[in-house]
Amino acid sequence: MSEGESKVSKFSLKFRECSLNLNSGFHVLPGPLLGMRHIQTFLLFFGIVAIYISRVNIGVAVVAMTNAATTNPEFLEFDWSKKEIAYIFSSFYWGYFVTQFPGGALCKYLGVKNTIGWAIFISTVLSAITPYCVLWKGWQAFCLIRCIQGLAQGVIFPCVLQHLAKWSPAKERNRLGAFSFTGLECGTVLALALSGVIAKGPLGWPGISYVSAAIGFVWCLLWLVFGANSAGETRFISKAERNFIDSSRDASSNSNKKNIPIPWKAIVTSGPFLALVVVRCAQLYGISTLQTQIPSYLHGILKMEIKSNALYSAMPFLASWFTSFVYMFLGDVLQGRGILSLTALRRTFSSLSSWIPALGLIAIGFMNEQTRSWALAIMTLSVAANSGKIIGIALNNIDLSPNHAGLLMSLSNTPACFMSVIAPLVVGFIVTDGSSRLQWQIVFAIAAVIFFFGNLVYIIWGSTDTQPWNDEDFLAKDSAAKVTKGSPLELPDIAYKKPKV
Repeated sequence: MSEGESKVSKFSLKFRECSLNLNSGFHVLPGPLLGMRHIQTFLLFFGIVAIYISRVNIGVAVVAMTNAATTNPEFLEFDWSKKEIAYIFSSFYWGYFVTQFPGGALCKYLGVKNTIGWAIFISTVLSAITPYCVLWKGWQAFCLIRCIQGLAQGVIFPCVLQHLAKWSPAKERNRLGAFSFTGLECGTVLALALSGVIAKGPLGWPGISYVSAAIGFVWCLLWLVFGANSAGETRFISKAERNFIDSSRDASSNSNKKNIPIPWKAIVTSGPFLALVVVRCAQLYGISTLQTQIPSYLHGILKMEIKSNALYSAMPFLASWFTSFVYMFLGDVLQGRGILSLTALRRTFSSLSSWIPALGLIAIGFMNEQTRSWALAIMTLSVAANSGKIIGIALNNIDLSPNHAGLLMSLSNTPACFMSVIAPLVVGFIVTDGSSRLQWQIVFAIAAVIFFFGNLVYIIWGSTDTQPWNDEDFLAKDSAAKVTKGSPLELPDIAYKKPKV
């Protein structure tokens, strides 16, 4: 080899090493402090706020529609039975449960922008026409609208995870992801705080739907202009930010290719993913018991009517919203300064979001009328602590597979949502006397045990390592490996028969 060729070879080797370092994230140039990735995160946050306002305002709306004297008596009042009201409340989840599973596949094949855009647009249109439909066909039309809204909104959270996987650099994932999901608490607080004011105003109970629709349409317009499936599909991003996002991405992920084959068998038999499913189910069972049954317990045992007080109703969600930002700050500090690894951070926040509510459930079961304020404080603290599940659990879908994050979210959410159905059935079976402290203590103990062991499974078997099946060529490589391992004796005999003489 000549001296010139040797220099060229050394230069090529050095260039390749630099490229590998860039791809592995060790020498990634920092992106702009405020860029399109932050705008995408804000759009996700705003979209979640919009859908949660339309979802949660039903509680105040039904009260205003069935008791006009408490709001604006100039609007029509409906004489609905408790059974019909129960149908209205539950109808949203009839549709929501159905589209959990296909939601992840839809956002992969249609793109996040189309899927989430159409989902929120449909939900918004339905909010706008709700008053007319209810005046036309009563509670049956209300149920139908809520059911279709559930169908539309069921695909949204898989889209959110898939969008975060494509837009958030690994070092900013906790911050951007957690901020996006704070839209849950923000939307809930706004719905509880504003719906009553709107219903009492000149717009009456129809105004609740109209304001919700207006917020949704504003989001749709912003999403149409600024929403983009990836950094390579928007003209508003700077070259520096695009390079920052692309270079900080895991080498096995592909942000631009939509139709990556789905390794179904590898996913559903993956230990880390199954651990994630278990903790998601435990979380939904426990928090459903905490949020939906504690008010009944406070009323039946502690003689405290929490549902009639807007401040008491909003307080746990307001505390949860505030605590979400505390978790975001702690996550940045603990991981940024190397105090905790990503795995340790996920496990720590998951434990805080599971075991504090578990202890809270046990403690509330021993409260009496003299300690009602403590019971309310413990409930608020428990709901607030549970907000750590976003960084601790939800973002783990992206860790395991950036390419299939939305699909993993839909797969884990399907059985988890079923827990929200099971939890009240268990309460109904055990609590035959609402004033029996022992029966409520059994309910809370069951939820606490599920909280505890679900998180323990995640601590033992959960992982933040990107799984081999995240590779877009995994299925092809897997097939090739099986062929390579095969012995010639396993091939058809005809291939080895000697020719006849």
